[in-house]
Amino acid sequence: MSDIEMTTPGNAGWIGHSGPDSAAAMKFYRETIGWTIGDMPMQDGSSFPGIMINEQPIGGFSPMPQENGAWLIYVTVEDVDACVERVRKAGGTIVSEPMDMPGVGRMSTIADPQGAQIAVITYESMQS
Repeated sequence: MSDIEMTTPGNAGWIGHSGPDSAAAMKFYRETIGWTIGDMPMQDGSSFPGIMINEQPIGGFSPMPQENGAWLIYVTVEDVDACVERVRKAGGTIVSEPMDMPGVGRMSTIADPQGAQIAVITYESMQS
């Protein structure tokens, strides 16, 4: 296993699942891949279902239902806003404008000129 930290720029340090039924998705991946799903406490007192490997989170399942199931890879960047501007200049699309998630960091979902989506994130621990 790699020793690269999830806060290393360029690292695909997090995977996120969204879909119409997160409970069914979690059951599917527990049974087929053998993932352990654990509750990760959030700053607001809620919890988030995280995919745990050796008690460390590598991803999670969105509790907010989405029409279609999809995975999204989060790539660490030094500055989300600067990255979004480079995406615009390079002909990409901003799927979701940069936003702050308290206790996590600043993130945005982008699409390349062919339509493939990926998220970029700057974790709070990286921000000065």
